[in-house]
Amino acid sequence: MLIIGLFVASFTLLIVLLYLLQAKFSALRSQQQFLAQLCFQLEQQKLERKALNITIVPQEFAALYHTLDELLKALPANVGKDKLTGLANRVGLKRALTAMMPLTHGTIVLIDIYRFRYVSDLFGFIFGDMLLKQFAERLNGLSLAPRLVARLNGDEFFLYYEQTLTEDQLVHLRGRLQVPFNIKGIPVSVKLQIGCVHLQQHNADTSQMLRRADLALKKARNTRSAIAFYADNDDIRQLRELKIIDSLPKGLQRDQLYMVYQAKQDIATGRCFQVEALMRWEHDELGSISPSEFIPLAEYAGMIDLVSQWALDQVLAQQAKWRAAGMHLCVAVNLSTRDLDCETLPQDIATRLAHYQLPPESLMIEITESTLMADLNKAVKTLTEIRALGVKLAIDDFGTGHSSLAYLKHLPVNEVKIDKAFLQDLGQDKPSEYILEASINIAKKLGYEVTVEGIETLDIKNMLVDMGVDTLQGMYYAKPMRAAELETTWEQLHNPA
Repeated sequence: MLIIGLFVASFTLLIVLLYLLQAKFSALRSQQQFLAQLCFQLEQQKLERKALNITIVPQEFAALYHTLDELLKALPANVGKDKLTGLANRVGLKRALTAMMPLTHGTIVLIDIYRFRYVSDLFGFIFGDMLLKQFAERLNGLSLAPRLVARLNGDEFFLYYEQTLTEDQLVHLRGRLQVPFNIKGIPVSVKLQIGCVHLQQHNADTSQMLRRADLALKKARNTRSAIAFYADNDDIRQLRELKIIDSLPKGLQRDQLYMVYQAKQDIATGRCFQVEALMRWEHDELGSISPSEFIPLAEYAGMIDLVSQWALDQVLAQQAKWRAAGMHLCVAVNLSTRDLDCETLPQDIATRLAHYQLPPESLMIEITESTLMADLNKAVKTLTEIRALGVKLAIDDFGTGHSSLAYLKHLPVNEVKIDKAFLQDLGQDKPSEYILEASINIAKKLGYEVTVEGIETLDIKNMLVDMGVDTLQGMYYAKPMRAAELETTWEQLHNPA
């Protein structure tokens, strides 16, 4: 009996020990499951901020769980997610890319919906938002699935592929994304521009890679295929642009920028009554910088007002000196697209004319045709106010802006300037001659005086005279000159033998 009793006691003890061990292992598994769920939900906070949701919390972790949950509730709403599309935004994308660094393979793809703004302008912002949502859904449903998808701003979307994409694959991808959308029963077609970076050759830190994708997209906007890849020299080009933008205010202060004046010949008299003011920039490091390069950069950087105001002051101050010396002429100065957006532009011009004690007919404002057509109603209002001052107005680059002739008749301008592009092949190609002559006739029938620029030969001049042009401008008649040089040749230009 004693042996049986000892056996039963030992067996009972063994059962208790096994139970305790099982309870310990069960608690350990519960803790491991809890920690795994907690780590997963904390990781998800990078994409979407929300409260923790774990149904079984081990007692020993209850205080930690409660503290973390309260901390998440106290934190600001998630700033890494785009509210409209549900995709990661720029902040969320940078977090995800930083966590994946170093990225030494794959392809970054930056997609821009070409002229998306016109969709919103035509159908409304709600309609545009619906298009963006559908576009985001299409990105998430691609058969060639990217590892990361993000909406960076407005109509720009980011994709990261772990494999290297060929141009053929990108063309196929674009074709899939450009299939017309159906929004409220309305078919909407979009065109896409795509910039790419192959990370095998061009990997870098997160900010650098995103900047390189921006550079590739910028190239794509200027190519027929609308697809472009980042290349090494693109960085050099951007560094030059950044240096130009950074140097512009200092260049104005240090007189690196200056004006030259190109005389125009009046056909009826052969005399010069008008000159065009042209900006020049001699940079201390970059050398001569063309206005065709620095003016668009100034517009992009929001500094064009600074340049335009400087140009007006330079021209009018010079005009005051010339008039005091007996040189009576009209000076034309170009203003930018952005200048017409300024509601105070007419008053600014009037104030400057009064300050320099100049009559309004001493100034002509030239605006490019494409600028006028960007917002015609606003342009007409601003130009009408300027014309009411007595200041002359001219349309520059007439015929190159793809504008409607039905609108041009309403513009309160005195003169149109036909671009030198119309002179290509003139004298050798009859269609070119017919187009130029038709453009001149249209302008004159609309009541404008006509100037043609870029005249370099006597033959071209004679042809234009026969077509009825009023004024000629170009190297054949006079080169652009500094103010002092123009003064020495003024008598010859104004009163030719």
